[in-house]
Order: sequence, then structure tokens, then C-alpha cells
Amino acid sequence: MKRPSSPPALPDPKRPKSDVFPAGSSNKEAKGGTSDPMERGSDGDFGFRDYMRRYDPKNPNHEVCVKAGIPEGWDRNQQDEDALNLILKPLTEHKSPALGFQVTARWNGARASRLTLPHGLVHTPVFMPVGTQGTIKGLTSEQIQNCGCRLILSNTYHLGNRPGGEVVEKMGGIHTFMNWKGNLLTDSGGFQMVSLLKLAKITEQGVLFQSPVNGSEMLLTPEKSMEIQNQIGADIMMALDDVCPSTCGDIKRFEEATHRTLRWIDRCIKAHKKPHIQNLYGIVQGGLDAKLREFCLDEMIKRDLPGYAIGGLAGGEDKALFWRVVKQCCDRLPQHKPRYLMGVGYTLDLVVCSALGCDQFDCVYPARTARFGTAMTREGQLKLRKKKYKGDTRLLDTSTAVGRKFTRGYLHELATREATGSQLLTMHNIEFLQNFMKDLRSSIRNGTFPNFVREYMKEEFPSGDYPNWAVEALRAAGISLT
Repeated sequence: MKRPSSPPALPDPKRPKSDVFPAGSSNKEAKGGTSDPMERGSDGDFGFRDYMRRYDPKNPNHEVCVKAGIPEGWDRNQQDEDALNLILKPLTEHKSPALGFQVTARWNGARASRLTLPHGLVHTPVFMPVGTQGTIKGLTSEQIQNCGCRLILSNTYHLGNRPGGEVVEKMGGIHTFMNWKGNLLTDSGGFQMVSLLKLAKITEQGVLFQSPVNGSEMLLTPEKSMEIQNQIGADIMMALDDVCPSTCGDIKRFEEATHRTLRWIDRCIKAHKKPHIQNLYGIVQGGLDAKLREFCLDEMIKRDLPGYAIGGLAGGEDKALFWRVVKQCCDRLPQHKPRYLMGVGYTLDLVVCSALGCDQFDCVYPARTARFGTAMTREGQLKLRKKKYKGDTRLLDTSTAVGRKFTRGYLHELATREATGSQLLTMHNIEFLQNFMKDLRSSIRNGTFPNFVREYMKEEFPSGDYPNWAVEALRAAGISLT
């Protein structure tokens, strides 16, 4: 973190209250309103008592609380995000036995936060790469860590099948099993109701899967999902939910799935044996129906879980409906707890849904598309197997270690015939998204999030043909693209 060359001057006591005011109050207070108790934090958490909340009348949507004496020009774009713990104070805060969540800055609904888990600190909004069977294909755990990842995914159904939860437990849990020092989240196996639908039979008891490997049957109940996830030992566990494809036209099926998801969450809570070291997230279902979503939100919030996920989306549904469901859920879920939007990994979706208030995202896309020779860049997707990249001497992208070392022409040659190409492009795509999210978080902290969004949209859509759904969603989040 950059330090001022001379000691910073303390805030001027004559400064207008609308510009700087004490941490225990809110923006409303500065404008003559009343204090919102949700805005208050604990002054003693980080050993500092004097924090000041910055308020810029020209940017009333931005909110951040910094240690008194830090000058206006303090470097919020600095590389070491962990050092921000020394100067940023939570606006809202939540603590569970195995989870801490502190919102440190906001721009309207978008928020930059600290998520503290048993295996370390995670800055949000965060993209979480998917390592289905205890690995991201082609990468070692050390390479994943070098890409900047602190939280990745594995899958309960697949690990439960091979090698089995009991095997992972005997080998010391998933962290030791794959030699991963960071945090892990395990999906419950619910998504396989969609991806392996032809091999699954859903009943009130659970889901009967037929293995795509050897044809053997596996009954995954809420209790069994919790048992396997407790054996695996991930930092965040997902409740088993009844997942209905978002494109399904049968409202009765959505009603059945929503009510069953709520019955299953209670079974999951009862069966969860390690709440002191593993966090259980509930998943909000309800399809694209606002009333069903509202019902599920009301009931799920009553369970008072450490965090919540928004499920049943990113399955090919109309984007105009997609973003409205995301906004509905973010508006209703507790402000002081993390929100996880499942299955989202395109940069446009990450930007829009961060603006709407989501904190965690996951998707197989960055790694899967890399295996087909596609690189993610700020210019858009580069399909490096195309002949036009043959002999191209330009570096791939200077934002990543791979992109700074290798040319597009070289990666073209690898992507067309060498496994090394998939490995390098997977590393690039994952690091690219980690850096992209880091820049997004920084813009929330320094109050320039709308500029970040506008610049991104211009780069992604240079001709200005923005998708209507994204324009509408960003407008609802308080950001105009004109």
C-alpha cells in the first residue's frame, strides 16, 4: 500500500458535516435524517476508534468508512487488498461460528466486502472457478493459487462417486487431499438434477442418480449430501435443493420444486454435523415466478443461515427475466450476509449482477472455453485456433502472467495441437477474471463504479449495440450508459 511521503493532516473539524461524518452515523444523518442501525460497526474490531465516513454530495450513492487521518488521495487501487483491513471499517457486519462478512464500501446496491472463512480472507465480489473433482482441469493447486484464487468449487455428487467422501475424509479432507491452502465451496449435487436429468429420478426422499461412468446407482438425499460434504470438509456447503430448469414451462413443477427445497433445507440443517467449522448456505428457488421467489425468500430468510444463494438461473432463460429475479433476491436477502449467484461467469453478467448486489459467482466457462482455444480479454473473446492468429506477434493480454509472456501466434500453435495450450489458456482465463473482479471491487471502494461499468461496456461493445436487458438492469441499479 502506498504511504504518503509526509504525515497526513487530520480532518478539519470545521469541515462541513455533509463531507465527513462519524462512522456511527449514516448518509441520511449527514443530510438531516436519522441513523440507520444497520450502518453501524464495532469500533474496536481492528484496534481503531476514530473512523470517518466519507460522503461526497456529488456522488451520494457512494459510501465508504476510513480511518481518521487518511488523506482524500489514499490509494484504493493498491495491489495489496489485504492492507485495506488497516484503514477500512465495516459499514455492516455479520458473524457466524465459521464465517465473518463485512461490507466495507457501497455504490448503490453494489458492495465491496470481506468474507472471512476458516481458510482465510476472500474479497468480494468474487468469481470462484470450478474444480469439479478436486481439480481445475490441467492445473495444479499451486497454479490455481498463483492465478489469485482464494475460493474455488468442488462438487459433492462427483466426489461422492469418485473417490467417495469417506476416502477424502481419511486423506485429511479436501484441502489436504488436493493440497489446497485456500477456501473451498462444495455444490450439493443439486445441479446434477439438470445436467444429468436423463440419469436422475427425483422423489421426496432425494434424487436417485445412475452413474454416467459405470451405471451404478446413488441415492442422494439431503442427509447424504450433508454427510458427504462434512466428510469432504469444504468451508462452504450448499444445501441440497430441487432444481428445476429455468426454461421449464410447467408452473406446477416449479411450485413442487420450491416447496421441496424448503422441506429439504430443514433436513440439511438437522443433518449438518459441523456448523462450527463449515458454513451451510441455503438456495433460493422459485424459477422466474416473482411470487414463488418471494415465498421462498421469506421462508429461507427465517432459517437465519450464514449465507444465501440464488439458484435456478443461468440456464438459458430470457435475460430480461433473469436480471429481474436477481434484483428481487438481492433486494430481499439480508444486507449483512453474503449472496451467491450460482452458475454465472460471463463478464457482462458479473458486472450487471455485481451492480445489483451479488457477492459470489461461479461458472465452468473460463476453464471450459480455454480448452477449446478461447482466451478472455478486455477486447472480448479471442478464438485462438482461428488461422488469423497464425504468426501474430502481439502479446495475448498484459493483465496476466501468461498474457505477458506469450504471443497470440504461439498460443495459436499450441491451442490447435498441444495440451499445453489448454493449460496456459486456463491459467490466463482464471487470472483474467480474478484481476477483472479486483478492478471491479476497487471501483466500488473509490466511488468510480459507474465509470468502470461504462468503460467496460464500451470495450465489450465498441459499436455501442448494448444488450437491452443489460441497459435496463444497470439503469435499475442506478447506472446510465448514456
